[in-house]
Order: sequence, then structure tokens, then C-alpha cells
Amino acid sequence: MTTNEYGQPVSEEVPGWAPVPRPDAETLPGRYCTLEHLDPARHADSLYDAYAVAQDDRDWTYLPYGPFPDRESYRAWAHDAAQSADPRHYAVVDHATGAVFGTLALMRHDPVNGVIEVGNVVLSRGMQRTPMSTEAQFLLMRYVFDDLGYRRYEWKCDSLNVPSCRTAERLGFTYEGTFRQAVVYKGRNRDTAWYAIVDSEWPRLRAAFEAWLSPANFTADGRQIDPLQARR
Repeated sequence: MTTNEYGQPVSEEVPGWAPVPRPDAETLPGRYCTLEHLDPARHADSLYDAYAVAQDDRDWTYLPYGPFPDRESYRAWAHDAAQSADPRHYAVVDHATGAVFGTLALMRHDPVNGVIEVGNVVLSRGMQRTPMSTEAQFLLMRYVFDDLGYRRYEWKCDSLNVPSCRTAERLGFTYEGTFRQAVVYKGRNRDTAWYAIVDSEWPRLRAAFEAWLSPANFTADGRQIDPLQARR
């Protein structure tokens, strides 16, 4: 344990720490998909079509916006989202088809302390449970830790959103607690579950993602051989 001159316990120093950049990448290419900074002219119609395949609106329950009753309302949302610096929204573009299957964002930028959050994750039914959905998350993580030098990467969700909590844990986030009555959205209370990855954990997680995303980990029909957790 480290103590100061008064005998008080203090945390370790962070030698040479300086504020890190805010995210500004236009594209983040991967093996199965590329993340492109949201552009309503190129992405909005494809995204609306991808979301419209769903037979109901359950994918929007835990989001502060949506569902969208028509194409024009989604285009309007995409136009506003594309203008936002924080959150900075990215569209997920499939390498195989060029189709756009979802969006996610880097938000709550805190470059002074090296903290950032991934959120506004909206994956269409065609993207869920595919290598793309995992790779899209990996591409943002790699950008945040390796390119920008952040120390902490957060995931927050409604504590009742069980699929989101399970996804955070599958991706390697550590549960840190629940903030009660943290948000009011769509007229409802939200107790927010907090998860995070810190930079000391990233090298092990990066190796696991790279091994899981390798073509050798998938059968000819696209099924995974080892789950991501096994690669950790």
C-alpha cells in the first residue's frame, strides 16, 4: 500500500499522463465489417430497411428513442445523430454485401481522464448473433485503447435489460454496480447497470477477440467453434 507524507493511503501515480484525443475516425475497417461515421445520405435508408425486418418493436424498448413509424422519421433522427460530436455515431457496413446493418456510438467523452462509453447500440435482426456484431464492438475498443489511449471504456444499460447485461459480460466488461433511479426515459425510471474495461485488461481481451474472429474459429456455414469466453 502506498501512503503520502501524512500516512494516508493513496492510489498509484499515472506517470506521464496527459489528456487523450476525442474520437474523430471516419472509418474503422475490420475483417467482416467496417464502421463508418454515420452519414444519413448513405446509411439512413439501408438502416431503416434493416430494422423494418423485425416483426415487432422490442429492440427499441430500452433505448431513449425509437421505434420509428416511417422512413422519414428515421431519416430525421439519422440527420440529427450525424451532426452530433458526442455521441459520435457509427454505421456497421457488411463487407460481403455492402449492406448497413446497425449503429453504435462512442459517447460521454472524457479525454482529460481518459474515459469513454460505448452506447446507442442498435443492431438489426440480420446482424444479431453474427461475427459482425462482435467485430463492431472490437473495432471500437481497439480504436479507443490502441489508437486514442483511453484508460477506461464503459458500458451502461437498464438493469432490467438482461440481453444487454449478458452481452457486456460476454464482451469482457466487468460489472461495477447499479445506480438507482439514474435516468428517466420514455416516462419510465431506469436503474442503470455499470460495466467497464480498463486498459490493463485490454491486451488479454484483444488477444481473445483476435482469436475468436479468426476464420479458423468458424465452420464453413459460419458457426463458431469456440465461444468468445473460451478464448479468454
